[in-house]
Amino acid sequence: MANIKRSKRYRAAAKLVDATKAYSLRDAVKILAALPKTKFDETVGLSVKLGIDPKQSDQLLRGSFSLPKGLGRSKKVIVFAQGDKATEAREAGADEVGTDELIKKVEGGWLDFDVAIAHPALMGKVGKLGRVLGPQGKMPSPKSGTVTDAISLAVKEFKAGKVEFRNDDGGNLHVPMGKRSFAPEALVENMEAFLEHLRGLKPPSSKGAFLMRVVLSSTMSPGIRLAVGEV
Repeated sequence: MANIKRSKRYRAAAKLVDATKAYSLRDAVKILAALPKTKFDETVGLSVKLGIDPKQSDQLLRGSFSLPKGLGRSKKVIVFAQGDKATEAREAGADEVGTDELIKKVEGGWLDFDVAIAHPALMGKVGKLGRVLGPQGKMPSPKSGTVTDAISLAVKEFKAGKVEFRNDDGGNLHVPMGKRSFAPEALVENMEAFLEHLRGLKPPSSKGAFLMRVVLSSTMSPGIRLAVGEV
């Protein structure tokens, strides 16, 4: 395997992280804050290796969670709704709302949004967008809270920092937790809340450790392994 050429900044950051050690959430956040910074406000996220078999449908993980301290930016949200529900979506702050025309726009390849929400009555039409939105992880789903009758609440929550998550083919999750500019306490609170929520989602058929490996990193930083008590 070819060696990956790392930047001078990355190599300097890697020297501050002990790759053989698992850190507490608070210590990991302190180390992250001490790493050399980039010219932009990096996104901070968690990568989680789950103790699941992704080939088993009853062990697949997908959901959404409202981070207590938000994400540090407002998400771009579109809504497939009509009538009163469309009005409700606009009043809640949706960036774009519609039915047939919006479906056609997305079907044509427009993906300039973070979250798509749909009213259940329109899923018969929205369903055909699966081939476009599925690979992007943006297809509305009841499990992620993006197919709902409570349109106003969903729009407000996702605009404020509700995150969607689902495991990849390797049984991993990659979930944003905020920005490097966040106060350390805010990042810790987001991570503690999300990991507590995640522990409660362990499938009954999953045996052994559920959170097998949890790593904290920012957009351009090396990973910092976390001690989560289940490895």
